[in-house]
Amino acid sequence: MSSIKKLAGQTMWYGVSSIFARFLNYLLTPYLTLVFTGTTEFGKMSLVYSLVPFLNVLVVFALDTAYFRYIQKPEAETHLYDTLIYSLFLNTLLISGLIILFRHPIAAFIHLEQHAEYITFVAFIIGLEALAALPFARLRHEGRPRQFAFIRVTAILLNIFFTFFFLSICPKMAKAHPNSSIWHFLYDPGFGVGYVLLANLISSAFQFIALSGQLRKFKWTFDKAVWTEVMIYALPLTIAGFGGMINETFDRIMLAQRLPRAVSDFQVGVYSACYKLSLLITLFVQAFRMGAEPFFFRQAAEGDAPRTYARVMKFFVITICFMFLVVALYLDIWKQFIRDKSMWQGLGVVPILLFANMFLGIYYNLSIWYKLSRNTRAGAYITLIGAGITLIINYVFIPRFSYWASAWATFLCYGSMMVISYIWGQKAYRVPYAWKKLVAYMVIAALLYFVHLGLIHIWHHRGFGFILATMLTGAYAIFILRVERKEFRRLPIIGKYL
Repeated sequence: MSSIKKLAGQTMWYGVSSIFARFLNYLLTPYLTLVFTGTTEFGKMSLVYSLVPFLNVLVVFALDTAYFRYIQKPEAETHLYDTLIYSLFLNTLLISGLIILFRHPIAAFIHLEQHAEYITFVAFIIGLEALAALPFARLRHEGRPRQFAFIRVTAILLNIFFTFFFLSICPKMAKAHPNSSIWHFLYDPGFGVGYVLLANLISSAFQFIALSGQLRKFKWTFDKAVWTEVMIYALPLTIAGFGGMINETFDRIMLAQRLPRAVSDFQVGVYSACYKLSLLITLFVQAFRMGAEPFFFRQAAEGDAPRTYARVMKFFVITICFMFLVVALYLDIWKQFIRDKSMWQGLGVVPILLFANMFLGIYYNLSIWYKLSRNTRAGAYITLIGAGITLIINYVFIPRFSYWASAWATFLCYGSMMVISYIWGQKAYRVPYAWKKLVAYMVIAALLYFVHLGLIHIWHHRGFGFILATMLTGAYAIFILRVERKEFRRLPIIGKYL
């Protein structure tokens, strides 16, 4: 259990800072939906940001994951970091340059022909973010959570501040001082989403500068043998990452492509805003990955590694099921994050997306088998299967069902990836997951949601939904504590109360 405590500690340090940083960033959702109320700007912004993960995968090329894999070898310590930074720097220049060169066709592809400058901003943001990937990975490897947390949180705070500055303060000051050249230089009413991107660029620049200490340690040395070995390992992960981005963000682009131009931007905005309400599970999954990735590689040398992975999975599933209930049952509270009430029409997709992200989190947990066995091609195959499901369902059903098709495509995509990875992984690297119990926990969580939904439709009394949600969530927590009493007793914080 000490290894799980160690993972929990890492998830707390790195994960909580990431959760806090991302949660601060999510606070922009209610603000931006309010600022852009009655316009299609929020949808345009969502389309622009749907490009970022795709391009970031191409630039980073899974080098951060490869770093954790190969840094465990003592002989790799000398040249690994320098070689990977060298490769990342050249790749960043190439991809960012191509994005700028082809900014007009890219803008036309996402129906933003009049704003090719948005793509230029994206190129610089991606470049700066990519160059920060390996320094962040090195901080995690060296166990320096305070510096990691400070940089992440400060960057997000700067993003929030400058977004508010450009979209709220500048317009007011320009209106109050109509003859001031400074405020009219800083604010152009037609720039819109560009100010969100500019704030992001400032944030990314700060992050890059703050990590300059890690970058100064870099030496212009290149080990071809190390680079070749890493590239063989990282290429399938990059393909998997690219497929993963299709699964995660390409539905916004397809909504824009497959719906009539008159409604597509608004529909993209509705779906994107509602997607963000699955933030609690999304943030936890991301935080877990931050702590789990280096932990899993270190744990692989231990004799009881498979048993540890099974325990980690159990606690992970219990946690995300509880988070599902916290969001799905209290949706009337969470929806307040969307200030444009016309977007509430899409709230029905939130439980579907929550479960989809639960499947994704479990898949990330399961993926350790192909990373440890160096069969990273398996990850590429699985993710590409998921990408195929995403593309087919969205292409066929979006014209009729709009963003509902996108939500169900996400659900079926991640569910399929989870099942395939489990079946394949158990043959290649057996881990004794208590899968029957874990499936039961997820089914119970889903049933509690439907019980809540049915009862509040029968009785519309004000406040009843909140009381019922609290009772059902509490009942689930008590049930889990009773069933898993032996496991929880071994945890120092909880065990003394059981």
